Amino acid sequence: MTHESVVQTPHGPGRMVTHRARQPSATMLLSHGAGGGIGARDLEGLSHYLPRNGITVVLFEQPWRVAGRKVATPPATLDAGLVAAAKRLRSKAPLVVGGRSAGARSAARCADQLGAAGCLALSFPLHPPGRPEKSRLPELQGCSVPMLVIQGEKDTMGRPEEFPADVEMCVVPAADHGLKVPASGPVSQAEALEIIVESTLEWVVREVTGNQQPA
Repeated sequence: MTHESVVQTPHGPGRMVTHRARQPSATMLLSHGAGGGIGARDLEGLSHYLPRNGITVVLFEQPWRVAGRKVATPPATLDAGLVAAAKRLRSKAPLVVGGRSAGARSAARCADQLGAAGCLALSFPLHPPGRPEKSRLPELQGCSVPMLVIQGEKDTMGRPEEFPADVEMCVVPAADHGLKVPASGPVSQAEALEIIVESTLEWVVREVTGNQQPA
């Protein structure tokens, strides 16, 4: 079941698209990156497959995107939007916050404040392309809840080997920052999506829901 609603934030209206599981054991709130919206392939894939496995997925579109702007607003405004969206959720199931790229950064910054049970970081932008000295690692390490990072092997904003060894990570072979894989790569785009979905589901069951009964 899919439901769309408007969320009022301190920086204008955002949009929530909820893909609800019949008996959710967890609710996952995901926001998008600075260069795209909630139609990103990984966000759409998770919203399609996870509800079938008992996880409600809520995609949050930031106000700047709803307003038709091409450039994301400052990080603090993204955090305010994510917090406003989380406060609108009605589920009693454990909350997982996450997102892709800029959305992953925002989720890492807000997870503790929101009392989240976990944080999912898709294509975490560890640094700007070609600028490893501009590290955003403190944002990642500042999150105290269980976290899964899903990173493309060829991500120019942070290759897997650039992350600390204690970061739990799923690597998508040959994938770029958009988690797109080359046609001649070791896995197809469909297989890449399977890796993303299956690793997320396994992590949520292991780290978030455990033996909890569906809400």
